[in-house]
Amino acid sequence: MATTIELNKVEKRYGAHDVIRGIDLQIKPGAFTVFVGPSGCGKSTLLRMIAGLETISGGDLVIDGTRVNDVAASKRGIAMVFQSYALYPHMSVYKNLAFGLETAGYKRDEIDRRVRAAAETLQISDYLPRKPKALSGGQRQRVAIGRSIVRDPKIFLFDEPLSNLDAELRVQMRVEITKLHERLGNTMIYVTHDQVEAMTMADQIVVLRAGQVMQAGSPLELYNSPANQFVAGFIGSPKMNFVPVRIGDATGISLNGQRLDATRPLAGAIGDPLTLGIRPEHISINEGAGQSLGEAHVELVEHLGGSTVLHARPAFGSETLTVVLPGQQPCRNGDKVPLWIDPARCHFFTPDGQALRG
Repeated sequence: MATTIELNKVEKRYGAHDVIRGIDLQIKPGAFTVFVGPSGCGKSTLLRMIAGLETISGGDLVIDGTRVNDVAASKRGIAMVFQSYALYPHMSVYKNLAFGLETAGYKRDEIDRRVRAAAETLQISDYLPRKPKALSGGQRQRVAIGRSIVRDPKIFLFDEPLSNLDAELRVQMRVEITKLHERLGNTMIYVTHDQVEAMTMADQIVVLRAGQVMQAGSPLELYNSPANQFVAGFIGSPKMNFVPVRIGDATGISLNGQRLDATRPLAGAIGDPLTLGIRPEHISINEGAGQSLGEAHVELVEHLGGSTVLHARPAFGSETLTVVLPGQQPCRNGDKVPLWIDPARCHFFTPDGQALRG
């Protein structure tokens, strides 16, 4: 049965420096949870605390109903895959997979069964006689994951395991790790700074900033209903556009003197500042597609084949907007294009960065 993990007011301090600041979080049995956030936000530290590699300064870490703050890492039923493969170069793949079981005193037949089962799961059976130097980066990472699988852990932890791979291998390994989770059904926690990895792999994304959880939820929950401006800007690629506006009335905003409808109540006085958020893929250049933002000067066009990305400066402001259009558009640098938005796709944020809920 898959494992439940609960963090109750968990803290980590190094002297007077707070790294993890009272995190409350529940990870459901069998879930693939991704910790994501910018460098220095505390995601790897939090993972190491769950693994038992970092002490907990405050709060409780509970695994399957048992408080494990003081339980040794080796007793928590956890296996961890690091950014570095850390394979023994003088050993074959088979020996690399078997070594941990040998030191734990398992019998030879049981070791052989586990090693071959893990190799079959990861499709590396043909590589068992090879040394690590004869493997590609992706194959080495699969061996590193195999060393965790043979231990039959309750929980898998991944600390940026794909960051050493090239772009094509990263995509391939993303798919393989996701399929591995589907086959094994174990609770998995995965750390990355890459929000595309988070969106494509996770059942639950936990967005961290400065040692605090900004929002936790499914990928589409965070995409469609970000709790604050930080999450809105972090989730989605290219990132969301932000435009300063003011409240015009209870159902509309004022953008450079132009009124735009809002599909949710706007709490506040007329003239109060807000931030309008609109994703690049939700801006159109087709006349009548929602409400007009006026014309914009195209500064840069990126033709990607399946889509066209415009970096355009609107007449109402100094900030460039990013616009993602479907297919191959006949746009060039220096063109003037009309911009249209659907009010239902807009997000609004208060001056302190919190989302206005409808």
